[in-house]
Parts: sequence; C-alpha cells; structure tokens
Amino acid sequence: MSSYSQPGTVLTDHTFLVPLDHADPEGDEIEVFGREIVATGKDPDGLPWLVFLQGGPGFAAQRPVGRQQWLDRALDDYRVLLLDQRGTGRSSRISARSLAPLGSAEKQAEYLTRFRADSIVLDAELIRRELTGGEPWSVLGQSFGGFCAVTYLSFAPHGMREALITGGLPGLNTRAEDVYRLTYRTCAARNTEHYDRYPGDVAAARQVAEFLAERDGVPLPGGARLTVEAFQAIGVLLGQAAGSHELHYLLEDPFDNDGGDLSDTFLYQVAALTGFATAPLYAVLHEACYGGQGEGTRWAAQRVRAEFPEFDARAALEAGTPVMFTGEMIYPWMFDLDPALRPLREAAEILANAGDWPPLYDPARLAVSEVPAAAAVYFRDMYVPVDLSLRTASAIRGLKPWVTSEYEHDGLRVSGGRVLGQLIAMNRGEV
Repeated sequence: MSSYSQPGTVLTDHTFLVPLDHADPEGDEIEVFGREIVATGKDPDGLPWLVFLQGGPGFAAQRPVGRQQWLDRALDDYRVLLLDQRGTGRSSRISARSLAPLGSAEKQAEYLTRFRADSIVLDAELIRRELTGGEPWSVLGQSFGGFCAVTYLSFAPHGMREALITGGLPGLNTRAEDVYRLTYRTCAARNTEHYDRYPGDVAAARQVAEFLAERDGVPLPGGARLTVEAFQAIGVLLGQAAGSHELHYLLEDPFDNDGGDLSDTFLYQVAALTGFATAPLYAVLHEACYGGQGEGTRWAAQRVRAEFPEFDARAALEAGTPVMFTGEMIYPWMFDLDPALRPLREAAEILANAGDWPPLYDPARLAVSEVPAAAAVYFRDMYVPVDLSLRTASAIRGLKPWVTSEYEHDGLRVSGGRVLGQLIAMNRGEV
C-alpha cells in the first residue's frame, strides 16, 4: 500500500488477493487493484466509502488527475475507491499472452467464465469487509458497472449503503438478441441524425468504404486489418456526447493529399477506435454480460444484424445509399482481423455457445430491495436501451429513475458532477 498526492487529492494504492473461483476459496488466487482517493484536508476515517464500478466489461477504472469529472462531486462527501475489476488494469490483467499458459481453448474459456459481474461483486464484498471493517458502502456503477450494481443488489444487498447507477440498468430477463434489436434501431436513428447534421459525410464515408471494398481491406498500425465492416464499427462514437462531431472530423480528411491512400493520421485514429489490445475482455465477454442465455448468445449481434439490411454497407455502395455505421456490437470476424483477439478466437466461440451461465440478477430479491437506489436513465442512450432500463427500474423496489435527454451515455463523465449530484440528492430525498 502506497500513498501520494495530486492537486486537491491524496491517493492510496491497494492490492487485494481474491479467489479466482469464489466457489473454491482455497483454490487459485488473483490480484485485484483499487485506488483510494480522498480530498486534501479531509479526514478519511470520517468519510463513508464509495466504490466505483467502471463501464465495460473489460476496462480498467479511470486514471484521474486531481478532482476530475464526477470525482469533484464525490470527494465532497465520500472516500472513493476506483476498482480495477478483475482482469483489467492492474488486476491480474487478461490478455492472449496471459491465457496462453492455460493451453487449450476449452481451458481458456473455462477460466474466462470467472470474469463476469457475479465474480466482480464477490470480489467487491471481500474488499469491502477488509477496508470498511464490515460497514456497507455506496456503490456507483457506470454502464456495465451499473449492471454489476444490479447484480450486487440481487446477491449482496447487505454490503450496500446505497446504489447510484448511471446509464446501466440492464434488462433482467432479456436475451442479447432483444438488446440488439433495440440498439440497432437507435443506432440507425443516430446515423440519420449525423448525416442530417453533416451531409457532406455521406460522400466521405462512401469514398472510404469504396476504397476498402476494392482492396478487401487495408492494414492498420498494430497489425489489424481495416475492412468495410470494421470501418463501420467507428460508429460507436455516435453514442457519446461529442461523438457525432468527432466522427465528422475523422471523416473530414481521411486520404493523403494525392488522394491515393488513406492517410496515416486517419489509420492511426481508426486503429485506436477499433482495436482491442487494451481490453480483450470487452470483446470476449461483451455478449455474456447480458446474463444467462440458455443456448448461448451465438454471436447475437451478428445474427440480428441480418434483420437490419440498412447496415449492409456493400449493398449500400451498390444502391448509392448512405453507409451506416454500427455501434457497441461485437462480431466474430473481429477475432480474425485483430491480432490481439486472434489467439482467443476458439475460446470466444466456446463462450458464445455456452448455455450454462449462472443468473446475474434475482428479480424476486430486487422486488423487495431496501437499499436506497437512484439511476440516471438516458432517453437517447445508444448502448443501453431506455425501454429495458425503465422496465428494470420499475422492478427494483425503491429505485428512483431520473430520465433525461440532456445527456448521452457518458453523462457521468461530461456533466461536471451534475449527474452524480442529482442521484445523491435523490437518495437523500432532497429532490
């Protein structure tokens, strides 16, 4: 454990040992890392704990400098723990290289089943008891972190002082297919909005797609391959507050001055948007985070995409219609194009067909929950469908939803503390 200072904050790094499989507490262990943050001048022992669960799955917690973003509001009232969920950041990070010693794809897949929300919550419970002396703490979950918070409410509510959820109320009994049928519709609407805002981008996107189609893709920095379908995946930007504008600037000048090749600047930016080297777990477990599927997700995003022919870019090129960008979807071909994912292709296939996932939510327990809970539900959320979120909000006793069209999915990050402040006030009965 080490402590150090940043502008306005004191930080302490913690490392915890937890079981790889909580059903076998005497078995193998992994490390989980957490970064404690307290406002300068405050007595940490006089502050309640708040643990932050990052979006994902598969992303480490933010690396702040001082009282950035929502932390500025949180540090007024809490002692904050930024948790690198198992397999991410400094928490026994998962990669193709780290999994290779396990050998077969079957063993790798079995290992990866231990990295969903249920295991993350059990990690948090062990850590809570060590840090708080057994006292419950506040849980703030963003996006997938909100999914984890609902799992927490389902199976360990005794550990929670309150729940604060932003853009992360999942469907409780929803299949991955149901999620994608909603998100494809929202994504299509965002494409229309974008092209209405920047009509010149229709021709720019078509020019890039035609270039890629003629060459069957081009190499990206880092060794991945940019195909037409991979190019469409940069539409993930459209679910963020400034994403449409960022997409426009990306399309503004994609070619070298002579127009013969895509520019290095464009290719490096696209590589950063479409690559999975920093978060392979995101690709491997993305569909599995939606809960038990009976017969497995079977690459639900790919199967449902066929129901939305407007996303067929090659058909659009032939018909002269706009090339539509996709959103937060994972496709099996990504494991062929990205060298960071390629060694995990067989394990991912096993996981996509796994039908024996344990449940992530307990509707009966949520219906009688006594934990104060408030959730920001973004009406325009492109990643987490508002219809499913509101259905879940009504199924959790005592949960107060704040439905807003003022922010996108990243409202917690971009609102300067307003979203978090609203949820805190809701739980306190102040609004």
